[in-house]
Amino acid sequence: MASFASGLNASIVLARRHPLSVGRSPPFTLPAFNHRTKYQLSCRLKSDMTTGKSKGDVKVFDSNENLSLSLANYISDLSAKVTAEKSTFTVVFSGGSLFKSLSKLVEAPYVDSIDWSKWNVFWLDERVVPKDHPDSNYLLAYDNFLSKVSIPPGNVYAINDALSAEGAADDYETCLKHLVNTGTLSISEASGFPKFDLMLIGMGPDGHVASLFPGHPLLQESTKWVTYIKDSPKPPPERITFTFPVINSSAHVALVITGSNKAHPVHVALGDGQNSGTLPIQMVSPEGKLSWFLDKEAASKL
Repeated sequence: MASFASGLNASIVLARRHPLSVGRSPPFTLPAFNHRTKYQLSCRLKSDMTTGKSKGDVKVFDSNENLSLSLANYISDLSAKVTAEKSTFTVVFSGGSLFKSLSKLVEAPYVDSIDWSKWNVFWLDERVVPKDHPDSNYLLAYDNFLSKVSIPPGNVYAINDALSAEGAADDYETCLKHLVNTGTLSISEASGFPKFDLMLIGMGPDGHVASLFPGHPLLQESTKWVTYIKDSPKPPPERITFTFPVINSSAHVALVITGSNKAHPVHVALGDGQNSGTLPIQMVSPEGKLSWFLDKEAASKL
């Protein structure tokens, strides 16, 4: 293995499609949106952020089952589109509860129809612990995803867990630059940072993404591709993480957020919720397409 966001213009659609045709069939448009119906709806919300960029395509699901089916369909379609155009599909995973939402992707028909041989897998952030440690994002991904699909081991880029946090971050950035040189990974013409095909990103209850926490100086990192943190407010303290310039150079970013404890930061990012400072989730603004996959609990304050 290699080492190395106010005023939403909403179009509301009813999620009554067959699970395998989510996102393909024309939606049934409802004339109104109210508190009685919002939990049965898949919502497409679009608005301008303060940056002038769209908040993206937002979908709200009444069950985790439907969210997982829609997410699997989204990833499968994108994988097919990208691999029809080039030989690699570069995918970045976060940790946490993301893999529960990816459960349908490792089941039929998706697991048998995706060309896994073209997938190249990376981590948005990683805890600096051994790969078999319970806190390892690699172990989480392996147990719940990698062990169930046929991605070539050489296409899975885990960190070198024998190094210090600083060393592991430098090593991982060196790995990415090597993959740029070999044509596996492309560079954004707009930013000069690596351009991944898809980032699958979760969010913490405090609004953090990757290992980029509210109020931390790393939110302002503008030159490094990968950096490290030794004072994470969430254990374990030592981690490496992609920086916002890398996250925001992506071709596609899917924010996958579930649970009522995430409702406040979602409200701040997509609605008119207030917070004392900018949350990391509000800083996710890719040059490509942004999609939100929310369950009804995470969207309960919208």
